[in-house]
Amino acid sequence: MITSTSANPVSAVGAISTGSVRIHRQHAEGSRLPVPVWLFLSRAWTAPRPVHCFLIEHREGLVLFDTGEDPASTSDPGYFPSRGLAGWAYRRLARFDITPDDGVGRQIRAAGYSPDDVRMVVLSHLHQDHIGGLREIPKARIVVAEAEWRQIEAPGPELRGFLPRHIDLPGLRWQRITFSATDETDLAPFTTRFDLFDDASLVLIPTPGHTKGSMSMVVRSTATPLLLVGDLTYDVSLMIRGRVPGIGDRRELEVSTKRVLELAARLGGAAILPSHDPETAARLRAARAG
Repeated sequence: MITSTSANPVSAVGAISTGSVRIHRQHAEGSRLPVPVWLFLSRAWTAPRPVHCFLIEHREGLVLFDTGEDPASTSDPGYFPSRGLAGWAYRRLARFDITPDDGVGRQIRAAGYSPDDVRMVVLSHLHQDHIGGLREIPKARIVVAEAEWRQIEAPGPELRGFLPRHIDLPGLRWQRITFSATDETDLAPFTTRFDLFDDASLVLIPTPGHTKGSMSMVVRSTATPLLLVGDLTYDVSLMIRGRVPGIGDRRELEVSTKRVLELAARLGGAAILPSHDPETAARLRAARAG
């Protein structure tokens, strides 16, 4: 449930969970082995981790950061590729637990809104557990980084974790953004950004690594600033120790992680909120309490 704060123009921020996912330890903690090797060798799965989205009540309308997993992904045998290397990889990569009640539309209603209330959806990246609810929010403007969109247009997107037929849906209104230069000292070390409403309350920053076009959101109008970081990390405690996930470009992950940690410190101890960290909901509650 979203709890209001006194800050403006953002009056409330809340986390909703669209089911849970189990992944391999190397996925969360990183590995020196190539992904296909540890994906083939690993037999152990983590405990269930949340699949979070974030609802933000802004004076210009409701904003949703990511849309979570689609319940059809566990009930429709044809949802994922089933053959070849791509089929093998999707079967090995993650195990989702999601019911129809966990879908983002029902979760938005449980939070006291309607999916039609959502004015804007911001996608941290285009993997299926972040775009799974797009069908349920047809009236919103969908914001994605231009660099990320190019990933689904390149050859072989399924092998890189992108399922275009669940992304480029008829009738959706896409806004493909690029980042503009900024000299704002309180965004350093980031030198580019995209301000959603030109009021500095919701600012997107590029955090490539997990995917080429991954981005995070700075929420600066709550008691404690928030950094919504998608899959830059799966666990803030690992992030602080310099560990990066096993999926993505390791060098880019390390650079983006260092920058986010520096920004969090510059903002006075901003709360870092990954999509799959079991502590995210508690960390958000503490941030709202000030």
